[in-house]
Amino acid sequence: MTKKQIPELLIWSRLLMGLILIVMSMLHISDYEAYAITLLTLGLLSDVFDGIIARRLQVSTERLRRLDSGVDQVFFISVAVSTYIHCPGFFHQNSTALIILIAAEALTYIISFLKFKKEVATHSIGAKIWTLSLFATLVELNIHCDSVVIFQVCLWLGLLTRLEIMVIILTLKNWTNDVPSLYHAIQLRKGKTIKRNKLFNG
Repeated sequence: MTKKQIPELLIWSRLLMGLILIVMSMLHISDYEAYAITLLTLGLLSDVFDGIIARRLQVSTERLRRLDSGVDQVFFISVAVSTYIHCPGFFHQNSTALIILIAAEALTYIISFLKFKKEVATHSIGAKIWTLSLFATLVELNIHCDSVVIFQVCLWLGLLTRLEIMVIILTLKNWTNDVPSLYHAIQLRKGKTIKRNKLFNG
């Protein structure tokens, strides 16, 4: 393996971690909470560093960014499924809010596919912030099987950032990955070059 393959290896590692979480939750292994939080943390760190390393190595291609987005979805769906198996009560009690959030996420993909025939890969700053709130919610759920304040923050951040992503997609003339915000999408629509953060949107 060459060092240029490290980002892709980190991406695929999240897929494996998600599958391991589902299996562990189904087996109801002892100390599941500790394992779940460890794998969730490793998954988040791999998500942060795969992009940074790819940009440092100058291998941050469109294919890699699309793969990153797709695996991210599978990873967090896997975490959600394993958490549901571990704490079904929370999901039943908050089913309406969760359905609305999932529908908003699905709508971003539907809009992107209808307009560009490609999946979402904006990797916006707002979406990154929401991911942190989602991480905090899942950690709290795995520990206590309940979440109130953090879940509400996660819910509303999720809805607001999904709305921003939809508007970003509708604003862009051409499919573009790594669009930090709606402001940057407007600049791209005007044909201007946007400034991206070298660490997070290089």
